[in-house]
Formats: sequence, structure tokens, C-alpha cells
Amino acid sequence: MYIPAKFKQDNIEELVALMQQYPFATLVTTTDEGIEATHFPTLLEQRGDDLVIKAHIAKANKLWQKVATGAEVLVIFNGPNSYISPNHYPTKKAHGKAVPTWNYVVVHAKGHIAYSHDPQWIYQLVDELSQAHESHSAMPWSISDAPAEYIDKMLPAIVGIKITISSIIGQWKLSQNQPEANQQGVISGLKTLDDQGASAVAAMVKKHCDK
Repeated sequence: MYIPAKFKQDNIEELVALMQQYPFATLVTTTDEGIEATHFPTLLEQRGDDLVIKAHIAKANKLWQKVATGAEVLVIFNGPNSYISPNHYPTKKAHGKAVPTWNYVVVHAKGHIAYSHDPQWIYQLVDELSQAHESHSAMPWSISDAPAEYIDKMLPAIVGIKITISSIIGQWKLSQNQPEANQQGVISGLKTLDDQGASAVAAMVKKHCDK
């Protein structure tokens, strides 16, 4: 990923925080058939000095047979993004020298993939994923809510994935290349839009341009 210096994010805490906040990721792999993309929810686990991405796929998805254990893969985590209109820039009114762009936040994590067919490991993963995403529910669902025999039949249809991260890079494109007046214009302009992504970008522009 090409990253201009102004947009480079190398703060590991910020990178990890985005991966946790936006856990639905894209796994990019290379097989004999070419490049493939797989989409799945993820969990991050710290193992000593290593960060590990945990996820699962359907056993019917032959990825686990086509991509060998130990192969290098790429996992992409997309944060909020929004179109940026030149009309957000006060300088546009002064001289008209402005063009549209896009603000976004993204993390690319490279690592080496491994698989698990262990029912206990997969059960724990599903349980952890459920707890993470049910935590704000008034009546959170738990894997133990389903009949044990039903879960026992479902688990063999899943293959666990473990990706030990070898490198992480991030791009925070948040109007850092604009003068302060235009940054404030972007914040104000995005806040007027009825769009969650735009609001999230506005908050991130404010956070990072106020530093």
C-alpha cells in the first residue's frame, strides 16, 4: 500500500484499536487459481510479543485446502471513510483551486496463516465472537443458549483460522495535507451530512488535526 508520509500511521495502539473497533475484515490470499478475497469477523489475541488474528470459515470453503499452512496472507481492516467535497474548503471560495477527494482510515496486516479443526478451539472462538458482539444487547445471546447437540453438529462445518501477524501498516487520510481552515471546513461539512461514516470521519479529523 502506497502511503504518503503525512498519512502514515505507525502508532501500534491506534492500529490495534481500529482493528478491534472494525473487526469485519478482508483476507487476501494467493492460490493456484489466482487471488482470492474472503470476508469474515475477526478477534485479536495477544500471545507474548505476537498479535494473532482469529477467525473461521465454512469447511465447504476450500481455502483451507488451497492455501497452505504457513503461507503469507494479507488482512485488510477498513475504518470509516467519506467523500470530501471541495465545497467544504473555505479556500475554494477564495481561489477555486480545489478538487474532490476521499478521507479514509485503513490497516493492512500481513502474517502467516494456520488452521484449526479442533472442536474445542472452534467452540471457544465462536463463544468469544458472540460475547464481543452481543455485549451491548439487552438480552445477549450465548452459544450455550442453543441445544448442545445442535452446536456439536455445527462445529465440524467450520474451520478455524489463526494468522500470526508479521507486519502492520496503516493509512489515516484525514485532511492532514490541508490548511487548518480547510480541516475545520471538512469537520463542519461532514457533520451536516446524515451519514454515520461522515460523522465518524469528522471526529477522526478533529482528533488527529488537533494534535
